[in-house]
Amino acid sequence: KVYLDGEYLGETPLCLCESSEMVSVGNYTLRLVPTKNDLSEFQEKITISESVLTVIDRKFAKDSLSEGYYISLTPLEDETASELVVVSLPEGATVFLDAIDIGKSPLSYKDPTESDHVLRIQKNGYKEKSIRIRTPLGYKLTAAAYLSTVESLFGGASLTASASAENDILPTPASGKTVVILDTPTGFLRVRDSINGAEIGQVSPGDVYEYLDEQQGWIQIKLKDGTSGWISGEYTEKQN
Repeated sequence: KVYLDGEYLGETPLCLCESSEMVSVGNYTLRLVPTKNDLSEFQEKITISESVLTVIDRKFAKDSLSEGYYISLTPLEDETASELVVVSLPEGATVFLDAIDIGKSPLSYKDPTESDHVLRIQKNGYKEKSIRIRTPLGYKLTAAAYLSTVESLFGGASLTASASAENDILPTPASGKTVVILDTPTGFLRVRDSINGAEIGQVSPGDVYEYLDEQQGWIQIKLKDGTSGWISGEYTEKQN
């Protein structure tokens, strides 16, 4: 089920492509809610620009096996320039434009050639994501990739979800250890209900939280209301 700023639009696959259906230019909160109750919903802020198609792809699966991507175009003041922005969850993934390593996510790559490309996002412990894109002059193309963890050979379980049942229920914290949120490009850090799971909140630079657990670059923290959540470890600092 697809919701845009809380308004129900229909079920996937969904394309608002006809002139009478097109969405007005602006910023929106998109929610994709699986019909199966045992799967977590997906939520993301998206930007709709004039005369361009914004694409959101999401594959729902158990725990951290969900994956997908989001592609949008926004016009630049310089109609002869182009820009490619790549973000990923988790962050710190290696980004290849065709066969060229252009850096780690999140990144901004200036003036890619005006042609079709294959964007590949790789990170140890996660499945590679491959996205076909076209970078036109006069636009910034933003690609957000959501990586799924590599499946284990044992029963299809995620490697990052292979902790014992006891640890899943009661993570063992390092006594007295805390996590400080560092400055981020967005000014906040998303909190997820599980690794690669649904967003349940945001934390701000300078905030301090109790450290609970850590798995493959993700840190579990105790939130102010007593619940727990997972954040990317890239913009954090652990303190004893």
